[in-house]
Amino acid sequence: MPFGATISQNGTWFRLWAPKCANVQLVLSEAETVPMRTNGQGWHEIEVPGVTAGTLYRFALPDRSLIADPASRFQPQGLDGPSAVIDPTLFQWTDKAWVGRDWEEAILYELHIGAFTESGTWASAIERLDHLADLGITAIQIMPVAQCYGRFNWGYDGASWYAPMNSYGSPDDMRAFVDAAHARSMMVLLDVVYNHFGPIGNDLEKLTPIFTDRHNTPWGCAINFDAEGSSFARSFVIDNALYWLTEFNLDGLRLDAIHELKDDSNTHILEILSARIRSAFPARKIHLVVENSDNGASWLRRDNESQPVFYTAQWNDDLHHVLHTATTGEAGGYYADFLDDDVVFDKLGRALREGFIFQGEYKLHEGRNRGEPSAALPPQAFISYMQNHDQVGNRIQGSRISHFTSAAAVHAYIAIYLLSPQIPMIFMGEEFGATTAFPFFSDVPDDMRESVIEGRMRDMRGNSEDIDPTKPDVEETYDPTSEATFMRAKIDWVEAEENHGQQMLRIYRTLIDLRQREIVPRLKAMAGFSAHGKRMGRSSMFTTWIMGDGAVLRAYINLSHVSEESTVPLIGRKIWQTGWADGQMLGPWSVLWTIEV
Repeated sequence: MPFGATISQNGTWFRLWAPKCANVQLVLSEAETVPMRTNGQGWHEIEVPGVTAGTLYRFALPDRSLIADPASRFQPQGLDGPSAVIDPTLFQWTDKAWVGRDWEEAILYELHIGAFTESGTWASAIERLDHLADLGITAIQIMPVAQCYGRFNWGYDGASWYAPMNSYGSPDDMRAFVDAAHARSMMVLLDVVYNHFGPIGNDLEKLTPIFTDRHNTPWGCAINFDAEGSSFARSFVIDNALYWLTEFNLDGLRLDAIHELKDDSNTHILEILSARIRSAFPARKIHLVVENSDNGASWLRRDNESQPVFYTAQWNDDLHHVLHTATTGEAGGYYADFLDDDVVFDKLGRALREGFIFQGEYKLHEGRNRGEPSAALPPQAFISYMQNHDQVGNRIQGSRISHFTSAAAVHAYIAIYLLSPQIPMIFMGEEFGATTAFPFFSDVPDDMRESVIEGRMRDMRGNSEDIDPTKPDVEETYDPTSEATFMRAKIDWVEAEENHGQQMLRIYRTLIDLRQREIVPRLKAMAGFSAHGKRMGRSSMFTTWIMGDGAVLRAYINLSHVSEESTVPLIGRKIWQTGWADGQMLGPWSVLWTIEV
């Protein structure tokens, strides 16, 4: 790594990029302060003999302030404490033969390490890996783990990007989790945040021009990717991605909100990042997932061999929003763009066939045209889901979908997204019908609590619940700064053993097994422009896909409380049915899948 502390033959090399500082000192203890050499071009460095793994250190700036290493591999005492020298080569990997899995095989499971188990550690999460393997999960997507302030956080406030959160365990504990997942043939992807730093603990502004006022983001000035001095931020991001993939043997990354990565230079940071990653791992199957509200289909384009040029897939919010609207009737906030009795099922059909609904059309909620044409992309370029951390956690009380819609509607939703050719993602606990909420939580200093609570309530106003007088008021939002809120988010695994939990697990296991048998083998070579369909009734529709092996997959869907006439004949071998259907009618909340080989 060009940044941070690296074990050498004689001791440890320490390197800090600080062009704003004339001199920097390395502080190893109260009795040992070592002046660092500067090359006059921004780097301060020193090799200290005898320094081994576990040694604690800080940097002293010209104003005598002490800071942790911005590229610290571990902060054992949190952001306020010293950094620790880490030797990543000491861990004994058992996955030497592991090269990953094809993206078409991915059945994703999103989890938060702190809330996945009662103790919230890597070690306790390992104990649940057999549950995921038995379920049929092939890829785990971990919410961000970069060191944040305090004891609990969603992870999107990371200030020390290279240091795994100390409350989850050591870096080697994280490696053990990845190693154990690979032993069970499961990939591990990590959610990373490159669009902002957390509000507490980032000292880079003292060292280098890390921000620019050329662009604004929801968090203030943007990270500097295109103004003077931007070379550091670009390198810091690229090396961070390579660090996680190299030192932790990860199988991919999920990049948070790339629409907030502002870059007007000739070569966008996202283009450089993907190119560097793909060239660095020619023998491994690395998958790069993005979240992108701009619906930028160009970031997902394929080459002549149907391989991703830049990024592998995107979370498909459009499909989620229209399915959520159809199954719950909620129409507030951003859901307003997806509810129209005359066209909602036309929109659902478009999302299933082409990925994006908004492909350049005007989006009223945002007041702008959004998206690019996406029909040429294969369905594997999109990730579908019923719930994720945003769609649950950004509700007033973090309620799961089963809290506010019928079981029949939920079962129909599950049958659609788990068998669609798009890549499915399950949110932790969903597979056994978890009733635990997942509210937003963020530990902050006492003097910030009031502003964080007020900000959270402000964010909740105008959402799908706040405009409905039958739902809780915004004032009933859980205090995100309270440890009780964090504890409320923890999965209750007892529910998985109860009758309802076992019934839900049977449904998920059956559908996942069916997907692995009937859908996954046919996704290879599946191209864009492979689907067509039509609306049949007020709330029913039909879609057909030409699969990669030439087979024809068909879905007959009725998302309403009443039966509707089926105007398309049932063709092919039936592989799944939720609700009831025959050749002429589709029953309430019915989903019928057939395949013709």
